[in-house]
Amino acid sequence: MTRFLLSRALHAILVLGMVSVTTFAIMHLAPGGPSVLADPKLSAAERAAIVEQLGLDAPLPVQFTRWITRAARGDLGTSFLYAAPTAQAIADRVPNTLVLAGAALLLACLIGVPTGIAAGAAPGGTLDRWALRASVAGIAVPVFWLGIMLILVFAVRLQWLPAGGITADVDGGGLVDRARHLILPASTLALASASELFRYTRAAVREGRDANWWRVARARGVPRRRLLWRHAARHALVTLCSVLSVQLPRLVGGAAITETVFSWPGMGRLGVEAALARDYPLVMGVTLVVTLGVVLAGVLSDLGQLAADPRLRRA
Repeated sequence: MTRFLLSRALHAILVLGMVSVTTFAIMHLAPGGPSVLADPKLSAAERAAIVEQLGLDAPLPVQFTRWITRAARGDLGTSFLYAAPTAQAIADRVPNTLVLAGAALLLACLIGVPTGIAAGAAPGGTLDRWALRASVAGIAVPVFWLGIMLILVFAVRLQWLPAGGITADVDGGGLVDRARHLILPASTLALASASELFRYTRAAVREGRDANWWRVARARGVPRRRLLWRHAARHALVTLCSVLSVQLPRLVGGAAITETVFSWPGMGRLGVEAALARDYPLVMGVTLVVTLGVVLAGVLSDLGQLAADPRLRRA
């Protein structure tokens, strides 16, 4: 286990380094500059002073070395857009994104996994056929289009749910108010994940039904329901652990769109605002935090597979 964790830690360092270098290079080589320099009222001298103050006059390797050295000490710099520490700007938004992504993932699991188990147990049945069609639609529908349609139906026409924001109360609102604001963005974000979880669960259950252990157990008189929900579902859990590790970056990436559509003050929307403003420290900080989260999700996924399948532990 120690060897596994050490290898994963080395892998995480390499991934963080590659992502940081690539993001830094793309941002600085793209045409244009930070929005703080776009003010037409600035004179050449004032613009040069701001560039020097921000440290943008140094060569790119020097700028990156300064940034990575500070980041290693936990200092992500100061946001150009908010004139505040980048770490603080991210910390203020991370809980909102975790709530949205967590609710979407929970909803996706509650929909996709049981439906996949039931459809895999009876391939070709009515549930299987309709669930397959729904999963294709769920994967194909763009996130932003679905969000807009949900707003038009449930917020504009029916007026059952709020169209956006995290709460209607400037003082924070209550739990019910926050839950009502969470329903539409979480449902939008969960659709594609639920569709993929359904398809992988269905395939894993069908694979278990075709295995020798299923036929031997049925010959011994083990009830079909027990085989399905206790053994076949556990067989599918190994596959689901790897699928869930892929869903996290997709949820975060989809959150950038979903949070923008629903005006949800999360880290995805913060990243979009930072990219539009060319806020270099904030973009780098958001990228670093998201990458670290994805790497940790991969480690947790591997640990989940080890826990679910004893054969992997022996290997």
